[in-house]
Amino acid sequence: MPATVFGSAYFRKFYLNPATRVISSAEMRVRGRLIASILGQAAIPVRRIIDAGCGIGLLRKAFADELPRARYEGLEASEYLCKRYGWTQGSVIDYVPRKPADLVVCYDVLQYLDERDAARAIANLARMTRAALYVSALTREDWRDNCDRTRTDRAVHLRSGDWYRRRLKRNFRYLGFGVWLRKDVTALLWDMERTRG
Repeated sequence: MPATVFGSAYFRKFYLNPATRVISSAEMRVRGRLIASILGQAAIPVRRIIDAGCGIGLLRKAFADELPRARYEGLEASEYLCKRYGWTQGSVIDYVPRKPADLVVCYDVLQYLDERDAARAIANLARMTRAALYVSALTREDWRDNCDRTRTDRAVHLRSGDWYRRRLKRNFRYLGFGVWLRKDVTALLWDMERTRG
């Protein structure tokens, strides 16, 4: 989908209007705490965060509260949001940061990309982070079983969760709840905290 689709009307509907928004600030605060807690438990220090496809920046406050020493950078394809919030304009497909972040977040972005670009974006995420990745994408399974279809954008590319996992496993190992670590990063994980299989 072209970035020009992501103008003020899109964000008013899916993020700002309480009657039609797909996610709330409170839900994103919980998500931010979860990510910070998982990385804290795994002894992964976070000093720099890139939120790729940050939208209106709902995770910024959560990370400021949970990871106060971390610098947050919002990366966004929407020219409208970059002008309004001062985010860095770019795409998760090919953005090259000056230096990799400790944590890259890619929340509900990949489903807006066709298969080729989504695969390129996943490969680029490994270059954007030196340690951790949090990724979430609307899957076929989520569309069928989990999401509120009256509030969820239908103009997306639905793929299976396995499609994403296969590509992520090339460079990352899964910690849980959407958090992945680069394979070359050592984490403190007790045996019963590890995923198997």
